[in-house]
Amino acid sequence: MKIALDAMGGDHAPHEIVHGAVDAANRLKDVSCIFLVGDEAAVNAELAKHPKVNMDRLKVVHAPEAIGMDEAPAQAVRKKKLCSISICMEMVKRKEADAMVSAGNSGAVAASAVFTLGRIPGVTRPAIATALPTRLPHRPTLLLDAGANTDCEAIWLTQFAVMGATYSQAVLKQPVPVVGLLSIGSEDGKGNEMTKKAFQLMQKIDVNFRGNVEGHDLFMGEMDVVVCDGFVGNAVIKTAESVAKAVGYWIKKEFFLDPVRMFGALLLKGALQTLRSRMDPEIYGGAPLLGVPGTVFITHGSSSHRAIYHAIIAAAAAAANNLTDTITKRIAAMEVMVADAPPAQQA
Repeated sequence: MKIALDAMGGDHAPHEIVHGAVDAANRLKDVSCIFLVGDEAAVNAELAKHPKVNMDRLKVVHAPEAIGMDEAPAQAVRKKKLCSISICMEMVKRKEADAMVSAGNSGAVAASAVFTLGRIPGVTRPAIATALPTRLPHRPTLLLDAGANTDCEAIWLTQFAVMGATYSQAVLKQPVPVVGLLSIGSEDGKGNEMTKKAFQLMQKIDVNFRGNVEGHDLFMGEMDVVVCDGFVGNAVIKTAESVAKAVGYWIKKEFFLDPVRMFGALLLKGALQTLRSRMDPEIYGGAPLLGVPGTVFITHGSSSHRAIYHAIIAAAAAAANNLTDTITKRIAAMEVMVADAPPAQQA
């Protein structure tokens, strides 16, 4: 498995990106090569800090340009033809890499994917799918869209449901993924006009649709896929990350208030470490961009080397599954089901 890694993407590039690639090259037997795409001098300077790196599995690919986190995505991709994101995407298109990973500008990654790879036949808009931890250790909830499309139509959400269920089944190994539609109430009639139309459409397609779900259902472990527009999804993801950090801060602060509590913290050290790992978003390896004919993973801009390492694992696992053909077939079947629905139920 060969992975193209955007070495210049993210708040801590290239230091943390190269560190994560080094860890992956030293530990992952299934990954034969990691292409570090970025400024050659900067990347080599970081590699020099790791004398024990397995260079047989690392190759530097020079990219003279990079896209900043604050740049307009589509405009930057069109203007900077030799940026690290676009070169990674070209490598996927030419089959030189099986997947690409970036912690850079997520909008730019999505735009570059559409410009370079195109869309899977029948898919109107690609979606970012983010895994959220739940009460059940081995059953994360896949939330999409997590930010690629802020203004959506009902039929797009229906396609997100199909793509999310396909990914959950193929990669996350859920036999029959349970799909929910994020709304302001669990009753069938709740939501805005878009979600009401999406609800009607999802009842007609071949997914295990359980109806509307609310925010508190996301972490219960009863849903495998939850669908929403990118505006709501991105807000949910960032809120969840903020809450996790706040809880960690509160726990630490309370335990250090007096010696008795500090002693109790020592006794609970193992349990607290397990809780921390369960709430750690970095172990889920970023988010796949579903709907493009290639494996593209987007990680958080503040990703550490641990997040990059896990993103490489996730990208390799996703590339091993033939998602493109499966999604193509299921989207085509969905279009037939929607077309056969009564006119009043179409979006």
